[in-house]
Amino acid sequence: MRPELLAPAGSPEALRAAVQSGADAVYLGWGAFNARRGAKNFSDEEFADALAYCHERGVRVFLTLNTLVTDRELPAALETARAAARLGVDAVLVQDWGLFDLLRRSLPDLPLHASTQMSLFTSGGAREIAADGCERVVIARECSAEDTRAICENCPAEVEVFAHGALCMCYSGQCEMSALIGGRSGNRGRCAQPCRLPYGVNGPVKGSYPLSLKDSCLADRLGDMADMGVACVKLEGRMKRPEYVAVVTGIYARLLEEGRGPTAAEEAELERAFSRSGFTDGYWRGRHGAAMFGTRPENAPDPKELFENARRAYEKDNLRTVPVDLSCSVTAGAPCTLTASDRDGHTVTVTGPVPETARTRPLDGLELEARLRKTGGTAYRCDNVVTLVDEGLSLPASAVNALRRDALAALTAARTAPPARREMPVPPLPDVDGSAEAPQFTISVARLEQLSPALLDLGRPARVDVPLEEISRMEAPPKAGPVCCAVLPRVWRDRDEPELRARLERARDLGFTGVLIGNLGHLSLVRGLGFRLYGDYGLNVFNSRSLAYLREKGLESACVSFELRFAQIRDLKKVLPAEAIVYGRLPLMITENCLVQNETGCRLDRQGPWVPTDGPCRCGRTNTLVDRTGAAFPLLPAYGHRTEIQNSRPLYLADRPDYRKLGLSLARLRFTTETAEECVSVLRSYLDGAPAAGTFTRGLYERGVE
Repeated sequence: MRPELLAPAGSPEALRAAVQSGADAVYLGWGAFNARRGAKNFSDEEFADALAYCHERGVRVFLTLNTLVTDRELPAALETARAAARLGVDAVLVQDWGLFDLLRRSLPDLPLHASTQMSLFTSGGAREIAADGCERVVIARECSAEDTRAICENCPAEVEVFAHGALCMCYSGQCEMSALIGGRSGNRGRCAQPCRLPYGVNGPVKGSYPLSLKDSCLADRLGDMADMGVACVKLEGRMKRPEYVAVVTGIYARLLEEGRGPTAAEEAELERAFSRSGFTDGYWRGRHGAAMFGTRPENAPDPKELFENARRAYEKDNLRTVPVDLSCSVTAGAPCTLTASDRDGHTVTVTGPVPETARTRPLDGLELEARLRKTGGTAYRCDNVVTLVDEGLSLPASAVNALRRDALAALTAARTAPPARREMPVPPLPDVDGSAEAPQFTISVARLEQLSPALLDLGRPARVDVPLEEISRMEAPPKAGPVCCAVLPRVWRDRDEPELRARLERARDLGFTGVLIGNLGHLSLVRGLGFRLYGDYGLNVFNSRSLAYLREKGLESACVSFELRFAQIRDLKKVLPAEAIVYGRLPLMITENCLVQNETGCRLDRQGPWVPTDGPCRCGRTNTLVDRTGAAFPLLPAYGHRTEIQNSRPLYLADRPDYRKLGLSLARLRFTTETAEECVSVLRSYLDGAPAAGTFTRGLYERGVE
């Protein structure tokens, strides 16, 4: 079975371009809760019209509600989904755990899709969200063919894959660069695209764009996707012009329909429509490196002729028609009838006047059929027409035309009628209070060497978090006292799980009793091992219902998003004990490409383990990303030879007692680039409430984000 083709609709015109060019479904934004708030999107009237236009032509409509949502915004987001469900939207894409949980309980018949913003890239994560009622999972763009096949084979939900368009440098849902640097949150639909700016690696900016990936093009991989069971191929581009949508959608529709790869001419058209110095299929092939990167020339001309031809074609509004069968009966002494049927099971019958006795030339079946076939200007085309006409009768052409119009109008009403869906009361939050008068400190380290006896003796932290890779270097656990917690890799794949399980078992043998859960896929990875579970910042906890959702998952606490302001954290109903990062370099990106490898040509096996800082690989040494202002962002190696970009300045709140009055149970000191001595000094400063020294940031806790 061929995959569904899902096209972007950033405006009503782009929607028409997508539908007329062969899309099976479109995704669009309506209201304030979608990840492309910079697109034109749809007004209330335009959204209702879009649903009618698409459903009449057999095209499904998916609504994007795929941003993080505050407690105050949740009622409006629910109302948006409720109104869309009443109008007949076919599915809603969601990122936020709290909104997801609210929708599945309040609108149980509304299909939900896990947005790529949920950062799902393993079959365990896909199964977890499917078990909670999610119909489809949009997996990460970084997934290879091998990864995708594994998820398709092991997840009961449908799998959707991005096949064409822009690639984000960071895993979707994990990027904080735009928020922390520019105050515009990608998780809130306001990404400023800092990845498209020039940077230097371990040196000044010299016209290099190490974060700017080429667009993906998987036009020649559609057959592979169909074979492995991919349910839907998705085209990116809600910020693109309608002509672009028409060109790209039209080519992919032909390839899927004809079961072939693109011709040289079609490849050239895709590139002319938009590209950044060509395309890449590196992630799909499991390849990485500098060849995947490129930029769009500033003066790149629009393909005027290509776009003009596309626009002329879709503006005619006759490329997409629905086949119907008509059956008309004209008998003496009874009202004439016309029955219209489509291929989706809809059948309607309308009646007209009683035919009269013919005074001159009587009506015959061929003449009636010819009149009924005149469906121009509608969304329909006649495939089969059956007529039953008694001899000697007359029926005016106007009556036949009215009969045809009434039948097609009734068929449209049937095709566009919204399904009956239940609306349940909003479920109350659990009647528990996990707030605390003042938080206890937790400590997370990036390297084992930071975890000195002096650090543990000074602060007596409530919990110590150590990367699972670093635990493998330990011969004995930290001294008795705090809860020892293993930090799982933020990104991994199905093939890594046997190794990770073995490492977890060794951590348990060393005395580690907890695990930090930063991704939904971590839950299946740790089940049955007996660990206590704590939520990490990668879960993007933004509201009270997200805390409730994670409480149901068995977590004992959760770290809230550092995009929240102090007041928003304070107002969270702590149905689960909450933690916040109060010190450290905040993570800006987690990237599939190793930035240092791209610049230095390191030849370490791509599937090799994380490289320790004292290892032979350049990626394990101190490296930085430098922007145009000279700010240096440390690059930390991550599991699987990936890179985690840290903020240029550490967050410092020791002299701000505000964070101690928010009801938090835990306050995390996140150590990344600090020496062991610096870690002790920072902890002492927090115990004393000392003012900051050197450059630092207050993060987003005061200024918030757009």
